[in-house]
Amino acid sequence: MTQTRRIEIADALESAYRNITALADGLSEADLMLPSRCAGWAVGDVLYHQLLDARRALRTFASPSAEPPDTDQVGYWRFYPAQGEAAEAERGENAAHARHVRIVASAYPPGALAWEWRETSAAACRAARACPHEAVTTQGHVLTTADFVSTLTVEAAVHYLDMTVALPSAPAPDPDSLAIVRWVLGGLLGRSMPGEWDDQACALKGTGRVPLTAEDRAELGELAGRLPLFG
Repeated sequence: MTQTRRIEIADALESAYRNITALADGLSEADLMLPSRCAGWAVGDVLYHQLLDARRALRTFASPSAEPPDTDQVGYWRFYPAQGEAAEAERGENAAHARHVRIVASAYPPGALAWEWRETSAAACRAARACPHEAVTTQGHVLTTADFVSTLTVEAAVHYLDMTVALPSAPAPDPDSLAIVRWVLGGLLGRSMPGEWDDQACALKGTGRVPLTAEDRAELGELAGRLPLFG
């Protein structure tokens, strides 16, 4: 990956995080309790989940690896969801994580969650640009730093759509980060996503947040059974 592409991906992360910040800064206490697209989670829960990702980013940028990458910005998502015996363990881990998120997010006083997100996400963006390491380690994997930044961008772009499902006046999704989601989904599928889907529809359908129509299934053929590509 060229230095120019790494800068473009860092720009997309910053745009995606800035979009979440603009949303968070305008949320009332009632807004934080509105439903999201994540089953069982309110808007505030997804925001806290994103805060955990920004915290993880800060740890990861300070965790260089001397080993070569074992996955990339596309392959990283092949681990989600897990398959076979690992799926049962993942369900337990997801339930524990969901419980933790609900408890902690609800404990923040008014305005505190948005403030911590704003400060932490901005620090993560600065760290992404300043990170001197070629490869970093996170969640048991080694990625190039640029590929790791791409995974953060995809996560932020998709969760922004989750947070805004019940907030029609929210700022529009960031187009640069959604374009990266589309590229990653195409890499997972092994072909371009359907051209009639715009980038937002691609993100929602490719991750199972919106069901496929009969026309979608006809366009994808046997590949339709592989969706969602990650959740």
